[in-house]
Amino acid sequence: MYPRLVIDLKKLENNARELVRLAGEQGVTDVAFVTKVFAAQPEMVRAVAKSGCRYLADSRTQNLATYADAGKERILLRVAMPSEAAAVAEHAEISFQSEEKTLRAINEAAGKAGKRHKVVLMIDLGDLREGIFFRDREKIMETVALVEESPNLILYGAAFNVTCYGSVLPTEENLGAFMEIVEAIEAKIHRKLELISGGNSSSIVLMRSGKMPKRVNNLRLGEALVLGRETAYEQDLPELCQDPVILEAEVVEVQTKPSHPVGELGVNAFGEKMTYEDIGDRRRAICAIGRQDMDCDNLTPREKGVTVVGASSDHLILDVTDCERAVEVGDVLSFRMSYGALLRGFTSKYVSRAFV
Repeated sequence: MYPRLVIDLKKLENNARELVRLAGEQGVTDVAFVTKVFAAQPEMVRAVAKSGCRYLADSRTQNLATYADAGKERILLRVAMPSEAAAVAEHAEISFQSEEKTLRAINEAAGKAGKRHKVVLMIDLGDLREGIFFRDREKIMETVALVEESPNLILYGAAFNVTCYGSVLPTEENLGAFMEIVEAIEAKIHRKLELISGGNSSSIVLMRSGKMPKRVNNLRLGEALVLGRETAYEQDLPELCQDPVILEAEVVEVQTKPSHPVGELGVNAFGEKMTYEDIGDRRRAICAIGRQDMDCDNLTPREKGVTVVGASSDHLILDVTDCERAVEVGDVLSFRMSYGALLRGFTSKYVSRAFV
C-alpha cells in the first residue's frame, strides 16, 4: 500500500559492512549503529547486526527492548528521564548520561535488577545540546566521582555530540579539548576508559583524514548507514549506497494549472505566508502523501524533470511538465529523503514498508 518506504536489505547490509571496514582502518574498532532513524525495524536491525559492529544504539528504550536477542550490546543514546530508570537498567547495557539525579535513579534500578550498568559520560563541546559543558571541569569531576561511588554503576566511557543541534563541526581543536577531559578523568579514576566515542556521521571526514585522536574507538553512525553520506558537509560516500531506503507515492491527480494561485493571498493551513513565481501554465501531479505523513520539504524526486512544488497535510504537489515521460494517475513516483524525512517516514503509521 502506498505511500511506502522500500527497503533494500542487501544495500543496507553493504553500507554497514563498509562503514565497519572504513572505521576499522582508522582504528575506530567499536562502531555503534543507530537504529532510531528506522524505528528499530526488526529486519533492518538483523541486517545491520551482521556487519561486525560492536553496539546497536537508540534513543528510545522501547526500541532497545525489541532487539535484546541481537547479540550486540545496546546503548541508550538520549540522556535518560529519571522516570525511565528501570527501563534503562532492563533494556540497555550502556547509556549516555550527564545528570546526577538520573544517575542515582539508574543506580537504584540496576541494584534492584541485580545488574551493573555501564555509564558513558556526555560532554558538551559547544554544540549546546546534551552533556556537561566542557569548561565546567568541577562539575565533570563531581559526576565522575558519583558514578565511581555508585555500587551498581560502572564508568565505562566518555562521549560528545556535535552538529545535531548547534551545527558545530568536529575539529582537531574541539576533539583535542575532549581528549584532555578524557585524560583528566582517567587520571582521577586510575584506569583507562573502555569507550571513547568520537561523535556521529559528521565525524567521518575527520576520521578519514587521519586527524581523529588515536584513542577514539567508537562512532555512532545513523545517517551514513541509511543514506550513504557523511553529515558535516553532506557529501555522498563513494563506497556506500545512497538509496537503501526510498519513498514511493502514488499519483492521484494530473492537471494543467497556473503556476500562481488565483485570488487574494493570506496564509496557508500551517500559518505560512507563501510566495510564488508565475511561470505560466504547468502540468501538475499530486501524490497521496502530505505533511501529516512525511517531511515533504526534504524529498528529492528520483525521476528527471519532476520537481516538488509544495505540500499540504495530505497532498504532495509536483511539477511534471519537464518529465521525460507522461506521468498519469495511478503511476508511482519515487523519492530520496533527507535524514529528517526518513525519520518521519518510519515513525508515521500512515507510511507502510516493503522489503527487497
